[in-house]
Amino acid sequence: MPFDRTNTGTLRRNERKEKETHPDFTGDMNINGTEFWLSGWIKTAGENSKNPGQKFFSLAVKPKEGQRPKTLAEQKPEEFIDDDLPF
Repeated sequence: MPFDRTNTGTLRRNERKEKETHPDFTGDMNINGTEFWLSGWIKTAGENSKNPGQKFFSLAVKPKEGQRPKTLAEQKPEEFIDDDLPF
């Protein structure tokens, strides 16, 4: 039985980083059956932030080519969709 990757992902160090703007980490993830590319940068909080000088991850998610994220209606089971609401 194959491993179910739904709602999981991986992030690994970007060994091919050539410019400062390239992500420090890259990977992929699956959200509700849709595949995404995942990019991450290590950043340092600025002086005006809540925690100045603290390191954190900044993330970006992009659908893989040919993938379309599911709409909210597609994600919810039909039993939760109630079209009879008066508003």
